[in-house]
Amino acid sequence: MRSLVWLLAAIVCGVAGGGELPRRPNIVVILSDDMGFSDIGCYGSEIETPQLDRLAAGGLRFTQCYNTARCCPTRASLLTGLYPHQAGIGHMMDDRGLPGYRGDLNERCVTIAEALRPAGYTSYAVGKWHVTKAVRPKDEAAKRNWPLQRGFSRFYGTITGAGSFFDPSTLVRDNRFISPFADPEYPGEDYYYTDAISDHAVRFIREHDRDTPFFLYVAYTAAHWPMHARDRDIAKYAGRYAAGYDAVREARHAKMLAAGVVTAANTTLWPLPPDLGERGEHAAWDQRNMEVFAAMVDCMDQGIGRIVRALEDTGRIDDTLVCYLQDNGGCAEGVGRDRRTGREAVAPQRAAAPELPPVAPDVLQTDSTPKQTRDGFPLRQGRGVMVGAGDTYGAYGEAWSTVSNTPFRRHKHWVHEGGISTPLVVHWPRGIVHPGRLEHTPCHLIDIMATAIDLGRVRYPADMTPPEGRSLAPLFAGGVVERDALYWEHEGNKAVREGDWKLVAVHDGPWELYDLSQDRSEQHDLSGAQPDRVRRMEAMWDAYASRTNVAPWADVVAKRGAGPSRQR
Repeated sequence: MRSLVWLLAAIVCGVAGGGELPRRPNIVVILSDDMGFSDIGCYGSEIETPQLDRLAAGGLRFTQCYNTARCCPTRASLLTGLYPHQAGIGHMMDDRGLPGYRGDLNERCVTIAEALRPAGYTSYAVGKWHVTKAVRPKDEAAKRNWPLQRGFSRFYGTITGAGSFFDPSTLVRDNRFISPFADPEYPGEDYYYTDAISDHAVRFIREHDRDTPFFLYVAYTAAHWPMHARDRDIAKYAGRYAAGYDAVREARHAKMLAAGVVTAANTTLWPLPPDLGERGEHAAWDQRNMEVFAAMVDCMDQGIGRIVRALEDTGRIDDTLVCYLQDNGGCAEGVGRDRRTGREAVAPQRAAAPELPPVAPDVLQTDSTPKQTRDGFPLRQGRGVMVGAGDTYGAYGEAWSTVSNTPFRRHKHWVHEGGISTPLVVHWPRGIVHPGRLEHTPCHLIDIMATAIDLGRVRYPADMTPPEGRSLAPLFAGGVVERDALYWEHEGNKAVREGDWKLVAVHDGPWELYDLSQDRSEQHDLSGAQPDRVRRMEAMWDAYASRTNVAPWADVVAKRGAGPSRQR
């Protein structure tokens, strides 16, 4: 039945896609991982991202774009144009036995690659997949939601959500697991996953048939924990964060205000709690965490530059829509930090010589947290471990996440602005008028599918769940895009935005109401002053939840006896 749908769609597209219509653009979607709204240069950061800055200068910067607050729901939503629960991934990659929480893309959704295929597009994916629970499938049938089974022609990346950058878990080429150290197509002597993602994206561009359009999905794991980076990139940021959280945050906000990314009328910096972060004996250690985070972002930007050069060298840059965005806000998770227990670092210094047997090059890495390096050094974690090398494994913590999310509240997991706000940089020389401008229209990653099927001139299959987004193409031409509202739910955190009004609640907490035109930093709750608006917007959210398979979080937890996941 599915193949018949695509055959009919192909016939329709063949009729609709005659020579009189303008050329369909290539589409490149770049998604980074666990980065905050202010983490790239053109959105306020001190991190050097000249390639993204150049794309922004020649295109558009959206100031009010949103994701879903978590990695795999965002990927499900981006790839399908649906709210994540409609695609079957309302939480993580575990099956809770409810339609919106199966941990796998369902058969009622269509990926961008599947949607574009009838229009003659070839699709490629590189990087983090993370939309199936089949990370160690028992047979080929279990791979039904792997990239090649969901419309992509070629794939290089990881099926799971997190892992070492020097020895990634569940690494796959096309439909087969591989080890980066026994891969004849991409030798792994100096392997680093971010570079491997960039290099394969470049390869797919250069090897693509010039006569047909392509869709390329580039899903970096930077800058998700663990904080791993090359020494040369870390060295660029040595001492950059010695001034501390407050100073960096204030400098970012000032830069954002000067650029117009946010305004003084609706954002503010509230005082940081005095116990947030490390201000004593471990201050230098925590500065190192942010130095490595910055190095990870910097390396990703270098790779984006190589992707853009490949588009330029092959004569495709003018006819390629490039979109960059992030999967959630900065991450406050304490992986590898051990602050809650007060336990100090485990073996803070690297051993002088290997202590464990080496791992053979052809052994497949299946642990998201490897117990050792390939050459026999044990894993080091905890306060005081200077992250960066492959035998370390830690996150950058809540204080630096607060800086990443400047000037917004909360983090990844939550649906306050800090958890769901993302930069969106769009570059398309042949399709954007008045490049270099800011675009203030609210949008959501569900709009990427709508934009792709609009520009690809695709007839969306009628028997699939209809996409939820709006095409952003009118905005590229200086027009307008209208919608009724945007909605969120993750782990019981919930929100609805209608115009400038946002109703939001923390898990099991009361509704809060904010006028984002005056208070996008969400500092002044107006729910008590406007109970009628709260009731009306709550009814809107309830209707959304009912039609999109959102279940009460208590019911989801009861299915597996687990609380909110705090990782990945």
